[in-house]
Amino acid sequence: MFIKKIGIDLGTTNVLVYVPKKGIILNEPSVVAISKADNKILAVGLEAKDMIGRTPDTITAERPLKDGVIANYHATEAMLRYFINKALGGVRLFRPEVMVAVPAGITSTERRAVIDATLAAGARAAYIIKEPVVAAIGADIPIGAASGHMIINIGGGTAEIAVISLGGIVSWGSVRIGGNKFDAAITEYIRHKYNLAIGERMAEEVKIKVGSALFMEKPLTAQIKGRDMINGLPRIITVNSDDTTEALQHDLEMLIDAIKDVLHRTPPELSADVMDKGIILSGGSALLRNLDELVSQSTGVPTYVAEEPLLCVAKGTGIALDNLESYKRSILATK
Repeated sequence: MFIKKIGIDLGTTNVLVYVPKKGIILNEPSVVAISKADNKILAVGLEAKDMIGRTPDTITAERPLKDGVIANYHATEAMLRYFINKALGGVRLFRPEVMVAVPAGITSTERRAVIDATLAAGARAAYIIKEPVVAAIGADIPIGAASGHMIINIGGGTAEIAVISLGGIVSWGSVRIGGNKFDAAITEYIRHKYNLAIGERMAEEVKIKVGSALFMEKPLTAQIKGRDMINGLPRIITVNSDDTTEALQHDLEMLIDAIKDVLHRTPPELSADVMDKGIILSGGSALLRNLDELVSQSTGVPTYVAEEPLLCVAKGTGIALDNLESYKRSILATK
């Protein structure tokens, strides 16, 4: 069977590719390694991520998306081409239709950049769909019903908060907080408290192993390696989950404020629906321990983590692709 449709969750941290009837076939880091001398793309995805923090002066390994939008057009186009080609395999008789999930707060210029990059990467047609909508579809929320549903999609670069009813977004908010911001906060905290410099990957490891949004009765511990800030020598220390909770306080407070702001702007009837059904968390950063508990305590609304939160946007993009005709009219921007 020839692939004619591809769904892409173009995330700040990871890119997931969905093909109808096959499901999610690719899940790789959104990282590109570029040669500084001639601006040539050397590696994309997993291979490029292994180079972060380990490249010589002549090579730069970077994330071409910042806070969910394109920061480096050339690298984004190369990355999209790589993922589209990998999804299609060696033989290609048709140029595919590609649907890309983007943040709800994207500007028309940023939207145009995504469409242009997707078309330049080999798509026959490019469609843009808003992340909260596809995240809700992927989390099995019946978005077409005349009833309010609240979804918070927390990715690597942004947290998108939306109340959805009758297939459209009624009230929404976006805050530039996500997995990358959490990693940076942990790095900074460990530098100040322990005089230890750690890299991006080590901070991510700490977040996954012991990260928690609330202080725990029995804190988890992890060993981390880095460079001593005083004598410049390698050093190993033990940190616990309370360290990460303290490190993330500021960012989590901003996230809670953004959620409350969207709830304040939601019509009363839909607020009652949200209270009944609860808030759904999706996106990779929804996996942070006790985040659902923190949101629930702060808002008074029951909060649940979607099944496979990392895959919600990609799965939703796939469902929207399978029903392209019905979605084309309502929530898609197209070219």
